[in-house]
Amino acid sequence: MEISSQVQLPYPREQVYRTYRDRLPELVAWMPNVRQIDLKERSEQPNTLDMVLIWHGGGEIPAAARALLSEAMLSWTDYSHWDDQGYRTQWRIAPHAFTEAIDCQGENQFIATADGTIITSRGHLRIDPKHIHGVPSFLAGIIARTVEDYLGQQIEPNFQQLAASVAAFLAVTYHVSPE
Repeated sequence: MEISSQVQLPYPREQVYRTYRDRLPELVAWMPNVRQIDLKERSEQPNTLDMVLIWHGGGEIPAAARALLSEAMLSWTDYSHWDDQGYRTQWRIAPHAFTEAIDCQGENQFIATADGTIITSRGHLRIDPKHIHGVPSFLAGIIARTVEDYLGQQIEPNFQQLAASVAAFLAVTYHVSPE
């Protein structure tokens, strides 16, 4: 499944890019589907940054339902490489459940416009049924397609929600109004 999203924010590219790059853990208050983001690794070089973040989802899932789901089903590791000169990031997401079966990666680009910033996200999500263990092979294909369809429906709204969180953060934290 191909991932494609485009969001426009009425803020300068540098502020939007730096907020995504450097302040994600602080945005949890504006992301109802995320409970916590933990910084695991950060390695900065001139004009680049490599980062590993652990995301803990399930914010809007009722506590009773969360009790039935494992933490692994609601968490993922985000590996990202930030290119400050190109205003882009390459990312790879590794879920903590079915890790061997899921390949999800792509790139975000931050484009300056007269009205602010356009963020494009392009990538793919693939689930290999051969790596879903513990179920008969004929069911693994059905499970893979079902999970891929479900996750595919969540990705674009999550990119939109993250952009809205960045806009809210910029407005509140810096008292920055759109230009």
